[in-house]
Amino acid sequence: MNEVLTLSAVSQSKLIRDGEITSDELVRLHVDRIGEINPALNAVIEVLPVNEPCSFVFSVKDSIEIKGHSCTAGTLGYRDRPPATKDAALVARLRAAGGAPIARTNLPDLLFAFESDNLLFGRTNNPYDLSRTSGGSSGGEAALIAACGSPFGLGSDAAGSVRLPAHFCGIAALKPTSGRLPRDGHVPPAAGWVEQVWQIGPMARHVEDLMWFMQTDMCDIEKLRIAYFVDNGIMTPDSDTQRVVREAAAALGAVECRPAGIERSYDLEMAFLAPDGGDGLRDFVRSIGSHRTHPLLDGWFSKHEKYRTDLAGFARIWQELDAFRAQMTAFLTDFDVLLSPVGAFPAVPHGTSTQDDVFPGFSYTMTHNMTGWPAGVVRCGQTAGGLPIGVQIAAGPLREDIVLTVARILEQRFGGWSPPPQP
Repeated sequence: MNEVLTLSAVSQSKLIRDGEITSDELVRLHVDRIGEINPALNAVIEVLPVNEPCSFVFSVKDSIEIKGHSCTAGTLGYRDRPPATKDAALVARLRAAGGAPIARTNLPDLLFAFESDNLLFGRTNNPYDLSRTSGGSSGGEAALIAACGSPFGLGSDAAGSVRLPAHFCGIAALKPTSGRLPRDGHVPPAAGWVEQVWQIGPMARHVEDLMWFMQTDMCDIEKLRIAYFVDNGIMTPDSDTQRVVREAAAALGAVECRPAGIERSYDLEMAFLAPDGGDGLRDFVRSIGSHRTHPLLDGWFSKHEKYRTDLAGFARIWQELDAFRAQMTAFLTDFDVLLSPVGAFPAVPHGTSTQDDVFPGFSYTMTHNMTGWPAGVVRCGQTAGGLPIGVQIAAGPLREDIVLTVARILEQRFGGWSPPPQP
């Protein structure tokens, strides 16, 4: 593999500016790389033509609109959806900065799964172990970036959908503060109460690309008060995950302290997303003509049924959310940063994410959808078998600079992304 493909988008752009490579050559390197890896990974559903000179290339999850191309959200009802008439705002911003979209990437049916598999395009495999999932819902992005088919891309996150795939595939990612970045051009569009918990966010092999995207600089790590925990009281992580989080915490001199009430994260997120037991989503599926849904989406429906409530019950959920956020905000009186697992385990085998002994393990990311805080992921270790293990870094609202500073330091200390085996 050409070494240029392993570099950050920032570094690749510098090569073009310095005349060491042309934009056409950069595009061709990535297109050829996609051709090499995609038969094994199935991360890309469409390679996009690049007809003008560019400074860098990027990829886009197939739930974010690109002008002139369809956006299916991986669901049957959108199989023949007309091409978008304009770019989503963040795609437009990247174009304005000199970027060119090079690929649309795979995801779960309507984004509702922690595995990227759907009835239109099939499943995406993890580049470190093809028998395991790359995660969801931004799993195609994570797999493609990890395997050097793209240096940088856009995903979206309402329960961990940027961070969990980054953890499974050993890359870096950020869920910004809810509402920090524009969210137009997303399919399906989120509205109403869901706006509280989701955000489009960047994914990359190297933290410097996330910092460039968010236009943040390093802050003074010496002034940061850092806490960590390894068990949220919902599902205890495996020993490898605990080890990696503890090693990262030790490198930063972090204090072990778990925020009060964090054990409510899972039930609160599940109740908040579907207080109607999933009826609204079922109606939406029918309205767009999806006569069948993927079994992973069906698994979400079955889990939501437990949380069905009435209007008074939904009012109580809002009260619980306010109390939860107040408890978490109080934690910021004593600490600036919170380290934790991204999930209870590394990448899981295909088809297992909805199992009762697996699904609650994804609650570690849900916490920061409930708070709305920025939260990032960076690879800090691996299992004996080579599966990546990330660490989650969270900070108070609008403090993406803190999250990314800590992520950059951990990347430097533990090496960050490491190339997967050749397909």
